[in-house]
Amino acid sequence: MRFRRRRSRSSGITSLIVALALAGGAGLAMKPNGRSLEGRAQVTDGDTIRIGETRIRLKGIDAPEIRQQCSRSGRSYSCGETSRRALIDLVSGETVRCRAAGRDRYQRVLARCIVNGLDIGARMVEDGWAVSYGRDYDSEETRARNRSAGLWEGNFERPQDWRRRNS
Repeated sequence: MRFRRRRSRSSGITSLIVALALAGGAGLAMKPNGRSLEGRAQVTDGDTIRIGETRIRLKGIDAPEIRQQCSRSGRSYSCGETSRRALIDLVSGETVRCRAAGRDRYQRVLARCIVNGLDIGARMVEDGWAVSYGRDYDSEETRARNRSAGLWEGNFERPQDWRRRNS
């Protein structure tokens, strides 16, 4: 009988340690604030990358959806794919460093990311291949609009509005 008690106590302590470790890991996964992510990025679309298995939504920007069409000089073009290509060109072969700031409704990590010392979100907005989302990059958007850069060279629907109409 004494042997059973000892086993039970050690099993209970082991179970408690495992439960605490799992809870701590879940806390990191659900609230990644401040967590750093670094590595080579794979581009999903104009505002989403993946580092390893972690999907990252670039905080503060909104890029056209892959299927979204825009127009320039009276001709339609795939601005979603063009935006994706611009992000690929920006991060291709480079180490991307991100600082997590939460999660979006699709459970992607929201993060600000840099490549070669440049804020990726700021660059995408300033080059005109994304728009400011939540006022984070309003000044970059104004500069892009004033220069008729990227999307601003023609006509486009803001990605948020396009998604609302096409979902």
